[in-house]
Amino acid sequence: MSESSPSLQRPATRAARLSAIEQALATHIVTSQSQLSRILIDEGIVVTQATLSRDLDEMHAVKTRLKDGTVAYTVEHGSAAGEGETVVGERSEAQMARVLSGLVTSVASARNLIVVHTPSGAAQYVASVVDKQPIDGVLGTIAGDDTVLVICTDDDTAAARADWLLALASK
Repeated sequence: MSESSPSLQRPATRAARLSAIEQALATHIVTSQSQLSRILIDEGIVVTQATLSRDLDEMHAVKTRLKDGTVAYTVEHGSAAGEGETVVGERSEAQMARVLSGLVTSVASARNLIVVHTPSGAAQYVASVVDKQPIDGVLGTIAGDDTVLVICTDDDTAAARADWLLALASK
């Protein structure tokens, strides 16, 4: 391994493995579980075929025909609705609720910002979960060690999204 390209170190946890799988599906055209397994091995994650199959099923990854005709795994990430509202799919919302319920300790809005507190070291992961969803009125996040700043388009949106995040974290 060259020193100019440090390898990503992941803990040996289920959450880290799921994150690595999601990242692999987002950055590669993955046509088979064996190809995905090789990508994960390159990331330092060794997983059995049975576990990989369960993970893909839990993530609701499905094989989809791409525009070029290739059949590859894809994951649902929510869908936009009319009237300027974004509907996060039920599956995506359930996945977000699982993560947020274990990691969010408080939520508060201040003008167009939402401050989300987490245990030490969890803010980056929580910010990533929020960033991956196309949430109407949310411009992005900034994460420190135990705090995530969610930047919204306006004060009313921040208040509504703060209530929604708190409700998800409370599930």
